[in-house]
Amino acid sequence: MHTLPTAMEQWLAHLETHQRYSGHTLQGYRQDLNHLIQIHPGIELSNFTESHIRQALARLHAQGLKPRSLARALAAWRGFFQWWAPGAGMERNPATGVRAPKVPRSLPKALSVEQVQVLLDRPGLPAPRTPVECRDQAMFEVLYSSGLRLAELVSLDWRYTHDGAYKSQSWILLEEAQATVRGKGSKTRSVPLGSKAVEAIKHWLAERPKFAASGAHDTNASAALFLGVRGQRISPRVVQIQLNKLAALAGLPMHVHPHSLRHSFASHLLQSAQDLRAVQEMLGHANISTTQIYTRLDFQHLAKSYDQAHPRANRKSK
Repeated sequence: MHTLPTAMEQWLAHLETHQRYSGHTLQGYRQDLNHLIQIHPGIELSNFTESHIRQALARLHAQGLKPRSLARALAAWRGFFQWWAPGAGMERNPATGVRAPKVPRSLPKALSVEQVQVLLDRPGLPAPRTPVECRDQAMFEVLYSSGLRLAELVSLDWRYTHDGAYKSQSWILLEEAQATVRGKGSKTRSVPLGSKAVEAIKHWLAERPKFAASGAHDTNASAALFLGVRGQRISPRVVQIQLNKLAALAGLPMHVHPHSLRHSFASHLLQSAQDLRAVQEMLGHANISTTQIYTRLDFQHLAKSYDQAHPRANRKSK
């Protein structure tokens, strides 16, 4: 990748520090900004127009980028200019009037209730004993119990901490069985912690000091709920790796991503409670249309039950 203009680097740093964007999202945005600079080399940022944005989008489309990738690129360009243009004296955001190609909305890949039970109850496997096993069990129980994003999970502190320049963004309140989470767009919400998650966190906190020693002088590490074996705040990649290890040990025949547990949380809650607004609130969705995709999952669940139970559902054609 080429070196980005200083303003773009500052925007990415702002997203990481103040908006708590995940490393994966930031890497994608960096790539998208690089595309824009490479397609229009030598053009000053303040001279970008809507025509430049349209040309760049058309060029990426001609190179074979799919609608979802084009939409993300446009979102990155629009977000950057929205942040930078006012201070640079630009009259308007050059990406505002450009529409992204329509992206087909695929259904989230949720596990069934039975598959989640196999993953978290670990039938046929010994109960979590080592510090790593206790930590992993707590992480996965929290993901499913509260529907957190991966970045939100790793940002959790074991209690609220304000020490010098460090101030907790997300933390748990174990006695109240809830967590305060700062998610996308710096929006803060409270989510419940189920009894299984609370129990698993207590077991992990008893083991946590075995990991905490090496990060004792790092406020970020000492405040973190979940730690890696070197005593630092756990990385998203480690969570992904450990979840897939457990899924393989449990015998689940699919790749299980942390987001799969978030999807499972939403679809299972909707099946039981039928309260779309409550699910929206707990997931931290700004728009209920994002949450409504889970109603399609719920319909699939109901349709499957109908096919299995209704005496005339499985009619055979003559």
